[in-house]
Amino acid sequence: MKMKFIFLGHACFQIDTGKEKLLFDPFLTGNGLAEEAASKVECDYIFLSHAHADHFGDAIAIAERTGAKVIAIPEVIGLFPKTVINFQPMNLGGTFTAPFGKVKMVQAIHSCGVAGGIPCGFVLSFNNGLTLYFAGDTALFGDMKLFGKLFDIDYAVLPIGDNYTMGPKDAILAAKFLKTKKVIPVHYNTWPVISQNPEEFKKAAARENVSVVVVKPGESVEL
Repeated sequence: MKMKFIFLGHACFQIDTGKEKLLFDPFLTGNGLAEEAASKVECDYIFLSHAHADHFGDAIAIAERTGAKVIAIPEVIGLFPKTVINFQPMNLGGTFTAPFGKVKMVQAIHSCGVAGGIPCGFVLSFNNGLTLYFAGDTALFGDMKLFGKLFDIDYAVLPIGDNYTMGPKDAILAAKFLKTKKVIPVHYNTWPVISQNPEEFKKAAARENVSVVVVKPGESVEL
């Protein structure tokens, strides 16, 4: 069975492996682009790139309701109440082996939203051979070239909104650094300050031989 990428709006998305459901940065309540209510989302794992409200979002409520395992930096995990007990604390450079594959926590260039914490991204190497990189919120940085050497990346989920993260031009350069086969843009159009046209981004990327898959909130694509 092929895996699915389901875009829930802003930087929130799900990966459905057919056996497990992985949820990333679950900002749904208060997200005008969200196509699904936090109370209806089902997941087995919750990945948190950092603790800003537009990424941490509904993490506590969803973790309490579903019992999903939360994967995050220890300082971000420290924000959860005692009612949430299923955690996989990680730090940069570490690898966690899950039933669906391996998760490596990697750096991101941003702020974190919690004292002592740092932002991160994730490289997921699935058992079926597919590799997906979620950059989280980040600027362009040179070590993306290293990721491109260490991993054979099939999909890179990159922010393109600008202002708080890298914008379209830097995202295209990031894709080149990563040597990814395809880019899925996120973190745009939630507010005017991060307004972008994903179709124009796709055209600009194509001129640089970078393949982009635009997924609208509420839509899904097979990986």
